[in-house]
Amino acid sequence: MSSPSARLLSRPEYFRRSEAVWHPTVFTKNRDRLLEGDVAQEFFAQVLRQAKRQHLLSSEHFTVDGTMIEAWAGQKSFVPKKDSNLKPPSPQDPGSNPTVNFHKQRRSNQTHQSTTDPAARLFKKTRGAEAKLCYLGHLLTENRNGLVVNTRVTLATGTAERDAAVEMANDIPGGSARVTVGGDRGYDTRGFVAQLRELNVTPHVAQNTSNRRSAVDERTTRHEGYAVSQRKRKRVEEVFGWMKTVALMRKTRVRGPDRVGWMFTLAAAAYNLVRMRNLVTA
Repeated sequence: MSSPSARLLSRPEYFRRSEAVWHPTVFTKNRDRLLEGDVAQEFFAQVLRQAKRQHLLSSEHFTVDGTMIEAWAGQKSFVPKKDSNLKPPSPQDPGSNPTVNFHKQRRSNQTHQSTTDPAARLFKKTRGAEAKLCYLGHLLTENRNGLVVNTRVTLATGTAERDAAVEMANDIPGGSARVTVGGDRGYDTRGFVAQLRELNVTPHVAQNTSNRRSAVDERTTRHEGYAVSQRKRKRVEEVFGWMKTVALMRKTRVRGPDRVGWMFTLAAAAYNLVRMRNLVTA
């Protein structure tokens, strides 16, 4: 005997009575409502509350780090600004997708801007690496189980990682309780260390002693907790790896810092759910 759904689909009048598909503007309006309502941040907060009820969060020891999120814009869209008095390179062949040679041309964020995503910045984290149009995504994780407790997406600048780290450290709950924040040696600057100490946060950042003196002295490094923070801080790389491969955040599919930040926060909430599931089942 055939199923009711099969009998229904076999009737010609079923197809004549089918309702019209939604108009495309419906999806556009719903997307704007999700952004304006900050649904991703609320969902992220709900997941954190669930993790707290299950006693999976540390309230004392944290780690901060940042990563590049490649923008949804090509190198060809990075052209001179109108007020820069610079001429864009001439295409070598005509057509809708011409070949453009950028070699031996000095391009910077001060004189150039992407026509596809104007907020994207040309940036690279290490010497010798390729500069890309991107944003910077920042995470604050707790050291007990490596769950994400705070997120930020900023424009790609040289000080964005430290500035975002100070903001997220200031948002750590606990009042006057002493907490620690670990990080790689890129955070080892006198200004950053001083800002954390003003917030009553102990800076457990890795020492950068390459032809310079570290801003973190033996008053901090002599404690056993400093060595523990240096081991635990590597867990944040696991979060970035999951978000870039599974959550597809290596190259964003949206434009603008608000939309990229929305997707980044949603991906962090999804990671927490997967991590919590594994912790509870274990």
